[in-house]
Amino acid sequence: GGATVYNSWWDKDEGPIGGLKSPPKMNQWMWPASLVIQFIGLTWAMYIGWNYAIIYAISMLFFWLYSTPLARWKGKPIRSIIAIGVSTGNNSFFLGFLAAGGYPITFTEDLIALGVALIILSLYPVSQIYQTEEDGKRGDETFAIKYGLAGIKWFFAILFLVGGFILSAMLFQTAHTLGLIFGGVILTAYLLISFFVWKLKGREEEYETVMRLKFFASFSFVLFIVGTLGWQALAL
Repeated sequence: GGATVYNSWWDKDEGPIGGLKSPPKMNQWMWPASLVIQFIGLTWAMYIGWNYAIIYAISMLFFWLYSTPLARWKGKPIRSIIAIGVSTGNNSFFLGFLAAGGYPITFTEDLIALGVALIILSLYPVSQIYQTEEDGKRGDETFAIKYGLAGIKWFFAILFLVGGFILSAMLFQTAHTLGLIFGGVILTAYLLISFFVWKLKGREEEYETVMRLKFFASFSFVLFIVGTLGWQALAL
C-alpha cells in the first residue's frame, strides 16, 4: 500500500491507472504517509528475520527507484521491467516463502521466483496503454510508449507462457499430479487471456476489460492455491 501511494504521489495521474479508473487527487500528507507505512512494514519485517527484512528493504529500494524523479525508472522501459520484476515478482515470492517457514532459498526457489516474476511482468505493460498521454507529458518513456501495442502483446505472449512452464515444471518435480493440474490451469488461463489481449485496440473503453484480465490471472493463482490446500487436507 505504501509503495502504491508513493508512486501515485509522484505520478499525480488523472486518468485510468492500475485498479483505479478515476484515481483520487493527491494531497500533501500522502507522501510522508506512504513512507511511514513502508517503514512500519520494514520494522515488522525485522521481527520476522534479518533475511526477510533485507528482501523487504530491497523491494522498497526498487519501488523508490521506480517512482522518484531522482531516478524515475518507470520512464525507462528496461529498468522499469527490472524494478517490477524484482520487487513485485521475485521478492513477493521470497517473502511469502520465508513467511511460511521456508529456508534456505536455493536455486529451486530462485527458478520459482523467476517464473512468478515472468507471469506478473507479462501483464504489467498492459495497463500502461491507457496512461501513455499522461506519461508522455511527464517525459516518461514507458514500455507501452516505446514498444507500442504490438510489443505489449508479444511481451505477454512470451513471458506468461515461459513463466507458466517454469512453475509447472518445478511443481511437477515435487508433485507430479499437482504439476500437471497447475500446467492445465496455466494453459487455460493463458489461452483465455490471450484471446482478449490480442483483441485490444488501445481504446480507453477497454480499461475495464484489462482490469478483469489482471483479476482473472490473479484469481487463477488463488484458486489453484486453495485447491492445493484442500487436496493436501483431504490427503491427511
